Amino acid sequence: MAIDCISNIASMTHYPKDEKKDEQKKLVFDASVLKFESQIPKEFIWPDDEKPSANVPELQVPLIDLGGFLSGDPVATMEASRFISEACQQHGFFLVVNHGVDAKLLADAHKYMDNFFLLPLRQKQRAQRKVGEHCGYASSFTGRFSTKLPWKETLSFRYSAENNSSKMVEDYLLNKMGNELRLLGRVYQDYCEAMSKLSLGIMELLAISLGVGRAHFREFFDKNDSIMRLNYYPPCQKPDLTLGTGPHCDPTSLTILHQDRVGGLQVFVDNEWHSISPNFEAFVVNIGDTFMALSNGRYKSCLHRAVVNSHKPRKSLAFFLCPEGDKVVTPPAELG
Repeated sequence: MAIDCISNIASMTHYPKDEKKDEQKKLVFDASVLKFESQIPKEFIWPDDEKPSANVPELQVPLIDLGGFLSGDPVATMEASRFISEACQQHGFFLVVNHGVDAKLLADAHKYMDNFFLLPLRQKQRAQRKVGEHCGYASSFTGRFSTKLPWKETLSFRYSAENNSSKMVEDYLLNKMGNELRLLGRVYQDYCEAMSKLSLGIMELLAISLGVGRAHFREFFDKNDSIMRLNYYPPCQKPDLTLGTGPHCDPTSLTILHQDRVGGLQVFVDNEWHSISPNFEAFVVNIGDTFMALSNGRYKSCLHRAVVNSHKPRKSLAFFLCPEGDKVVTPPAELG
């Protein structure tokens, strides 16, 4: 059930030679060129009612310390589950710290994201997402849509917690990018394993907060078939005209996001947009549509988006937890 990896520009756009005169030209978003353009292509300009606002209020989200839960402290566990319950009933977003993810692994994940997205476009396109495939490199949504294009590049790949899939991420990236980027695959294999472990812990807290058996959701997602996505939002000289990612709810179960130190995440709560400031020590966790269904609508999957700026690239690591494909999504009896 791994999700589909979402991935007439003017003269800065590359067109394949044999399609130059074709009306349906193949468009490619080249961040190394577009980030300097003072006039952005019309395909990236959003309608006035969807353009970002200059100033938005900060969203009050709980900062939940997982240290006590991870060490088996029952009082800390109940307190964490209470904070999660309150946040998930309001908007579905919360932050976690003392999460047990190695700091060096986090630093390496960001370092290798830089290494990939700073490659020349032609090299990144070795991992180009092809028609009918779910994963790979995507430069905006060119080739799929012609209006309201997002100002971003992504690299997405599948992760499976099945025992016989122990090197799935590493093998995929090695196959796409070659031996010179072998370390890229190793880092993201380790990162996905850490995200899967963290996700299952959070699933225990979600179960406690909903009053169902502590192991219920952990067991449901134990052999998860998930998606990892690297997001790169280049600078844009007209950030007030476009969006890095348009408004959406995540169709998956749970998203664990690690932001760099550049802001850009916004959530739609109480009929207005709010920002969530970056905290490099924390993960942003949000409920997706699938878990909203598993909670029988008690917990919210909330609309969110990403904005860009004119001076710095913004990067984020997103792990989308999904159940195995043969799982039936239905709330536990206690929530019926």
